[in-house]
Amino acid sequence: MAKIIIFNIIRFILLVILQVALLKNVSYYNIATPFPYILCILLLPLGISNLTLFTLAFLTGITIDAFYDSVGVHAAACVALAYFRIFLLNITLEVDQRDSFQTPSWGNMKFKWYSTYILLATLVQHIVLFTIEIFSFENILQTLIRALLSTIFTIAIIFVISLLTYSGKNKLSNN
Repeated sequence: MAKIIIFNIIRFILLVILQVALLKNVSYYNIATPFPYILCILLLPLGISNLTLFTLAFLTGITIDAFYDSVGVHAAACVALAYFRIFLLNITLEVDQRDSFQTPSWGNMKFKWYSTYILLATLVQHIVLFTIEIFSFENILQTLIRALLSTIFTIAIIFVISLLTYSGKNKLSNN
């Protein structure tokens, strides 16, 4: 258990540094912005309690908010992501898998499940993030396009990170 906690703390620090130091000013015409820090929430163990998950999601979001000078936008989006994560895990995994402390990573799950999980969770987080950031439905089409393009950009970076940290026995066996 201590090993899992230490590993997640190191992952949190590295992803926040990646987000703040490298990707804060990376944007494609202010339409597509990557936010791979959400892996901190998505890769938490499956059996983590809901209270701990919401607390860690809020702390992750507020940490990013501190560096982005935003007022709780990322914190709210991360809490929404945590809520969606609970919902998605409840409908896609069996009870014994949900109660384990297995990390929902590419190496532990099938690629189809992992890619769907990352895609849907990232899309929900980005829609919530950009909707709260704009706080208006006036330009909803532009907000949705921005969320979709940012989701694609974020997923590309997440899959690169997943490939670099892949720990499966055979990379082709989990397809």
